Amino acid sequence: MDAFYASVEQLDHPEWRGKPLVVGGNESRGVVAAASYEARKFGIFSAMSSVLAAKKCPDLIFAKPRFERYKEISSQIQEIFFEYTDLVEPLSLDEAFLDVTENKLQLHSASLIATEIREKIKLKTGLNASAGISYNKFLAKIASDLNKPNGQAIILPEEAAEFLEKLPIGKFFGIGKVTAEKMRQIGIHCGKDLKEYSLQYLVKRFGKAGAHYFQIVRGIHLSAVQPERARKSLSAENTFEKDLFMPHELEEQLQAIYQELLRRSKKTGIRGRTVTLKIKYNDFSQQTRSKTFDRFPEDELLWHTALELLNQEILTKPIRLLGLGVSNFSEGDQPLNIPEQLPIPF
Repeated sequence: MDAFYASVEQLDHPEWRGKPLVVGGNESRGVVAAASYEARKFGIFSAMSSVLAAKKCPDLIFAKPRFERYKEISSQIQEIFFEYTDLVEPLSLDEAFLDVTENKLQLHSASLIATEIREKIKLKTGLNASAGISYNKFLAKIASDLNKPNGQAIILPEEAAEFLEKLPIGKFFGIGKVTAEKMRQIGIHCGKDLKEYSLQYLVKRFGKAGAHYFQIVRGIHLSAVQPERARKSLSAENTFEKDLFMPHELEEQLQAIYQELLRRSKKTGIRGRTVTLKIKYNDFSQQTRSKTFDRFPEDELLWHTALELLNQEILTKPIRLLGLGVSNFSEGDQPLNIPEQLPIPF
């Protein structure tokens, strides 16, 4: 979807259409969750400080996030996807992979399917979508950004090699800003440069990800579309209206976040053995603290663990965000399978 959260707000508020708008934060605090295309012309993008965004565009409109509304429209869009295939892998509320190799309507053109889906989304929701078509997920993802907004692109098998050689390294899906900068420092500026390095060198330099980079620059990505993506964590967090420093204020906020995590856990039936506290300070530095149990902690133990993690170190600077999550899921409340060293008779 094109600028999904911002586009939904402009759809529901006609007076905001054609104007620079962001979802999230305000003129004095917060972070941009999404920016309309009008706002992007001012150099405003998601994850930017709201204060900086306001400086870039004095007339910027700030809209409060309405995730229930975004989920409602996302469900409508997914219904359209399932008209064509059951192989749908959501990446987020506004993006998904579809495998249409064998589709319900027996259409032989992936481009035609993409066009039809985009037209149905527009008709049903009033919103624009873009699409990328190719023979694997990696290339389809890259193609989806080529003709945004409200467009689509295809990368054919015979075009992939030349296309990837010319592609700037920062445009590779899965290569973030930090990794891209590390690559530039060793002379990798585009796919052609990356292709010159051996598998052994890339693995040595970038770890397991090096093997992935070696494959994708050659147009190889064997990951299948996975309709059932396993959740790896469950969490809740809150960015405060003002930075907090006093212990009683932080404990009060943590209690509210803990209660929301419990609500989500009971709703989903998900429990985890690892408890993680996320802390973001007023200088935007971030820290996580975790503790793992042999069994799922009961609610009371989960709360005491959250408090223990919060008070693990003496606070030296104000906090702007707290988050609490659980991970390390299991089918049942069973102890961890910890290997035991067996005695060897000599």
